[in-house]
Amino acid sequence: MAKLTIRDIPLKGKRVLVRVDYNVPLQEKDGQQVITNDTRIRETLPTIKYLVGEGARVLLCAHLGRPKGKRDPQQSLALPAKKLAELLGQPVQFVDDCVGEKAEKAAAELKDGEVALLENLRFYNEEEANDDAFSAKLAKLADVYVNDAFGAAHRAHASTAGVAKHVPVRAIGFLMEKELRFLGDELENPKKPFVVILGGAKVSDKIKVIDRLLERADTILIGGAMAYTFALAQGKKIGKSLSEPDKVHIATEALAKAKAKGVKFLLPVDTYVVENFDFKAKTVSPGHYLKPGEDIPDGWEGVDIGPETVKLFSAEVASAKTILWNGPMGVFEVAECAKGTFAIAKAIAENTGALSIIGGGDSVSAIKKAGVSDKVSFISTGGGASLEFLEGKELPGVASLPDK
Repeated sequence: MAKLTIRDIPLKGKRVLVRVDYNVPLQEKDGQQVITNDTRIRETLPTIKYLVGEGARVLLCAHLGRPKGKRDPQQSLALPAKKLAELLGQPVQFVDDCVGEKAEKAAAELKDGEVALLENLRFYNEEEANDDAFSAKLAKLADVYVNDAFGAAHRAHASTAGVAKHVPVRAIGFLMEKELRFLGDELENPKKPFVVILGGAKVSDKIKVIDRLLERADTILIGGAMAYTFALAQGKKIGKSLSEPDKVHIATEALAKAKAKGVKFLLPVDTYVVENFDFKAKTVSPGHYLKPGEDIPDGWEGVDIGPETVKLFSAEVASAKTILWNGPMGVFEVAECAKGTFAIAKAIAENTGALSIIGGGDSVSAIKKAGVSDKVSFISTGGGASLEFLEGKELPGVASLPDK
């Protein structure tokens, strides 16, 4: 896991091309665009400040949204450039292109300790196609290439994998280093008891993660809609709850494997059910909690774990020395269906003696909404990348960088 980092290479006076993940959420407010969550920008500050302090000439590159190879002012990185300057406390030059004349001129004119951000890489189709000529154009801007974008490391794109072939000096930044340490090294030999909490919609999305974690975990707690596929596997009735009936065999195999390995595999014992649910409008009809063991009646839908499940899961979390959480316990975006997710977030935060790792995506939003994000050990910035890494897949953006 030990990759060459920016601490290990000479940086003074070097043009350093840094791949960052600035795919931040934007929203229209009073007729202008605003960034609604700047976490991804904040997370790159330690790397950028270090490079600036070492006298490097910092050239950042990133993508935003899905412009599909066309210029779209709504998906420009001009706004993140402004936000970065504010957070960094120094000017950040915004360059209106990421390759070619404008980019080359900006790279040539950068002075030691200066920072520039290039325009959205995905304004070119060649970025996602990992086009070699495009990679070479990016490489032309740099003496050193640094990847600090864990959230994009699972994609073999020009800026994550291709460019690395053309720049002789390559390393990882501090954010990438942190992600690899917590999701890799710390979970390789976790302090026991190791409790894994998995939620979200689909068993099919998480089955490889479940499979791999069954080798190491002492307890696996399952919530979210994926719990209803497991309920089907146990012959229970789930009403019109979200599930994957064609994946029941996968759930059955996971239950059998857990039993064979002596891993505690806990499913919800009670559920919050509603008759009508509109995710778009964020509304539900009046709901109620089923008693433990009660089947979900026809025409009703499970949308959260119940209070007995919260007690059961919280007790497991309280005894853990290592906790990994990936995926909410219910439809936490709707207030009435968020109690279970927030209760689990609180239980994780209260176990101050454990190493707690929040693995990307919705779990990160949930832990922030619950107001306890400062009480956990590590929050991953990668959604799909975290999952693929936990599955044991090799990430192209990591594989393309040299080991120490």
